[in-house]
Amino acid sequence: MPSLLRSSSLTNFIDVAISVGLDPYRQLRKAGITDAALMDPSIMIPAKSVMHLLEDSAYAAKVEDFGLRMGQTRQLENLGPLAIALREEQTLRKAWQSLTRRLGLTNESMDLSIEEANGVAIFRQELTDNMGGSVRQATELVTCVIFRTLKQLLGPTWKPRSVCFTHQAPVNLAMHRHVFGPSVRFNHEFDGIVLATTDLDAAIQSYDPLIARHAREFLDAKLAQSDVTMPDKVRKLVFALLPTGECVAEKLAQQLGVDRKTLYRHLAHHNQTYSSIVDDVRVDLVNRYVVNRERPLSEVAILLGFSSLSAFSRWFSGRFGCSVTTWRREKQKA
Repeated sequence: MPSLLRSSSLTNFIDVAISVGLDPYRQLRKAGITDAALMDPSIMIPAKSVMHLLEDSAYAAKVEDFGLRMGQTRQLENLGPLAIALREEQTLRKAWQSLTRRLGLTNESMDLSIEEANGVAIFRQELTDNMGGSVRQATELVTCVIFRTLKQLLGPTWKPRSVCFTHQAPVNLAMHRHVFGPSVRFNHEFDGIVLATTDLDAAIQSYDPLIARHAREFLDAKLAQSDVTMPDKVRKLVFALLPTGECVAEKLAQQLGVDRKTLYRHLAHHNQTYSSIVDDVRVDLVNRYVVNRERPLSEVAILLGFSSLSAFSRWFSGRFGCSVTTWRREKQKA
């Protein structure tokens, strides 16, 4: 079953497409998205269709920052019901927890996580659908939306420590610096936003206990109606844990609140295994990381959860039938 997201993800697409000389409706038809998706922001549409739309539009217009142009004027309200929950939480930490728990109501193709250490917090994001190619535009759009959400929750004077992307820098950095400021970084080991841990406990001024309770009850009822399978949950966790070197079945099972045997049994019910899901996620990440010639293969090996470059190279040859250097060279020629 394909991952879905709210059609509000297309907000500003028409205006941006026209501004760079594209026929937006032709682009939508090419991506298999109907005009009806523009009329109702609550319609759920295939995430891959939106990702292909963004990448194809950026390529057709020869504009590297297409997704960022769409995101630079987004408002918290574009998140739909989630906007209520975020505004009505007491602190940023609680708002982020609310967002990650209920994200599937808005976007089923993304995983969010948070890491804290030495006074620094990292809001990480992973697009978990296998696109078989670049997800630059979707990644920058999502990052921009999160960035603007933080600005709205913490106030216009708030600034991040840095905004990080795994892909290469564009030829022209003007739009990125206009949106994010001077702290934007490329060729990083993760996509996300770095901030001070003190920001996590900053109070959100719009907090109202009564409205917050009603918002949570409404969203939890919606969440209970959603149909997320165990393989979907495991896949999202694998995306999050692979780069940490701690992607083992026992740890995933613990986070899901089951033991390892129960995890395996649930996966078998869907004709899948833990190893097959890890393998599929690695194939997806290969398409993101290996094509970037500026990223050392030793670093790619770590991001894919391998203990060494040689272990990664053996897996790659067995999976793709050629060496990773040959594959990278051929992809760059395409």
